[in-house]
Amino acid sequence: MKILVVDDEVKLVKGIKFNLENEGYQVDAAYDGEEAVAAARSGGYDIIILDVMMPRLGGLEACMKIREFSTVPIIILTAREEDTDTIMGFEYGADDYITKPFNILVLKARIRALLRRSVIAAPPPDSEVVRLGHVAVYPEERRATRFDEHVELTAKEFDLVELLAKNPGRVYSRDNLLNIVWGVDYIGDGRTIDVHVRRLREKLEVNPAAPELILTKWRVGYYARPRPAGEQ
Repeated sequence: MKILVVDDEVKLVKGIKFNLENEGYQVDAAYDGEEAVAAARSGGYDIIILDVMMPRLGGLEACMKIREFSTVPIIILTAREEDTDTIMGFEYGADDYITKPFNILVLKARIRALLRRSVIAAPPPDSEVVRLGHVAVYPEERRATRFDEHVELTAKEFDLVELLAKNPGRVYSRDNLLNIVWGVDYIGDGRTIDVHVRRLREKLEVNPAAPELILTKWRVGYYARPRPAGEQ
């Protein structure tokens, strides 16, 4: 994990850096708000610790500028205890604040808490997404979105759209789909597939009456729209 510590008190920065590096963190230092913004643009930090009172550009202003291009967790260090200062920190985009002087154990605990939150909130990587036009399917999480909005699907609806989306352009007969999605022992007929495809179209298509994603091969079965050239 990579942390940026920003304060114009050189001894304080050295002390924080020493303690955090002993915890296994990689720590960089900066000494004013302008350096903080520049480092944040290029450093790929997991957390930034920002003092409020600094030369050239204050910590709150630096926080606001960083928020224009990054959601990295930010802890504000302040020597003031007024509630208005705390509120201003959150208004400018800070995630947490600590009042000086502070116990280094408290700072370490706040860092661990923010890192846990950021890991939980992180979106799934693109490699885990199967896209079908404006629909995104997340196999490991068994969820789907339409124009980035969550769509409620039944287990079989999900299995069906996942299979089709992973194999765009491949035509499946109704019997193939029954065997793959429901299993060879399932007692049913092609109408089961027709009903599920209709429901999927109602939930996913822009115009279910003129589907563009889940298509019909006349007298054969169904298939997902072939992926256009250049689409991932």
